[in-house]
Amino acid sequence: MFNDTATPLSLLRTRRSGKPRDLVAPGPSPDQLREMVAIAARTPDHGKLFPWRFVIVPDDQRAKLAAKLGAILMAEKPDGGPRDVEAAEQFATQAPALVVVLSAPVRGHKVPVWEQELSAGAAAMNLLHAAHAMGFAGGWLTGWAAYSEAVRDLFGKPGERIAGFVFIGTPARELEERPRPELSEIAHYWDSQG
Repeated sequence: MFNDTATPLSLLRTRRSGKPRDLVAPGPSPDQLREMVAIAARTPDHGKLFPWRFVIVPDDQRAKLAAKLGAILMAEKPDGGPRDVEAAEQFATQAPALVVVLSAPVRGHKVPVWEQELSAGAAAMNLLHAAHAMGFAGGWLTGWAAYSEAVRDLFGKPGERIAGFVFIGTPARELEERPRPELSEIAHYWDSQG
């Protein structure tokens, strides 16, 4: 089942990532997006630094973002062709909603940057959980755009990094269960004897 909300644990057990290209309308309303972001911000944050930010890209701005991504791609990869530009533009316009999650560490603070970056990842995960709890699916993508300083500058400033592009919508098809590791492969009990 895609979205079992019977209990908090069943909700966590049924969360799946949706491929952004397969997420369709209806998407979350502006109020729902704001609520998702508020929930996402309830993440572990050593030092209460809020080392993350969220940028909601409104529907009426998605085509402009697509054009900017295409232009940045061509500037950064001059050997790219029309298909590359088209892929960059499709990236920006897939799924009904887009939230860009930025890692915005407070440098020079006693809390290590690594901990602050982990907090940004936790915030992105909370955003996916909030979307799922509201009956939507989300997909967290990075790709070349997440590592481009020019793309980062569309949303943030130097010193910040794009943690991910979180696309949210309704699955057009049943979400697939991905292979999961056996618990014995990823979880062990510590033993002082070795």
